[in-house]
Amino acid sequence: MPGPGLTVDARPAPRGPGRAVRLAVCVAPLLLAAGWAVANRPVVSEGVRRLAGADPWWLLAGAGFTCLTWVAASCVRQGALPDRVPPGLLLASQFAAGAANHVLPAGLGAHAVTLRFLRGRGVPVERATASIGLYSLVKSTAKTAVLLVFLAASPAWRRLGDLVPDGRPLVPLAAVTAGAVALAAVLMAVVRPVRRPVAALLRTALADARAVHTRPRRVLALWGGAVAMPLVQAGALACVGASLGLALPWERVVLAHLAAGTAVGAVPAPGGLAVDAALVWTLVAFGSTPAEATAAVIGYRVLTDWVPLLPGALVLSALIRAKVV
Repeated sequence: MPGPGLTVDARPAPRGPGRAVRLAVCVAPLLLAAGWAVANRPVVSEGVRRLAGADPWWLLAGAGFTCLTWVAASCVRQGALPDRVPPGLLLASQFAAGAANHVLPAGLGAHAVTLRFLRGRGVPVERATASIGLYSLVKSTAKTAVLLVFLAASPAWRRLGDLVPDGRPLVPLAAVTAGAVALAAVLMAVVRPVRRPVAALLRTALADARAVHTRPRRVLALWGGAVAMPLVQAGALACVGASLGLALPWERVVLAHLAAGTAVGAVPAPGGLAVDAALVWTLVAFGSTPAEATAAVIGYRVLTDWVPLLPGALVLSALIRAKVV
């Protein structure tokens, strides 16, 4: 009860801009998904048309492999982190991260969603960032190892020689890479505000990498998930190819997926456009016709990226509203 001489102001407190900003952030993934679909309407409609006439059982198998990619990604994320995070929310964040990858290139969208998710679970920013670095390093290392195993086991590797460019295009790439490394070294040596946080991040990354590799469950999740991820992605492509009548053995389809993804997976193109072009080229080199290869890649992209895009955007909006990310 208010004391004598005190009054109670019954008016509601004015709302700040926080509610409007959060609403805008929640709606943004849906608007981006709709805009992307409108901008790529001819490709999306062609892919959907081809999938409509495909074998539904093979497509169902491909959808199962697609779901396993999010499970594998969640295993690698948890394996790269000493702290335990809720598995259900982690899986939901990785499903939502797929929608963010269509906005930012080179996997930055998924990393941004994961970083916000880990920060929301109380993981320090240095540890969360170090886990993303370990995730990327282990994922690329495991994918290269799986590719080498398939190259050693399959005689189709000889056809990849026709896809390797001469040394001239590699000169600018090597120059840019060397320049970036030199610039980073100069900044580390000269600029103290840059050197101190980077040095702290590297110490955290090394300490966490040692910590997770002393736990058998973390090692199994980290490396097992990293090895399984390219295999289940290639399995989805093989299922889509079988549903559309792609006349290639499954091992060649898997090898084509691994070779294309490893060769140009780091090219900063949103939605994996560079990988798709390389994948069509590689499938043709392995004996497919251009029409069949293009149809298989379009169908694969529709099944694995475009169909989950709207549900992923909805999940991302829900996670933002719930303050999970």
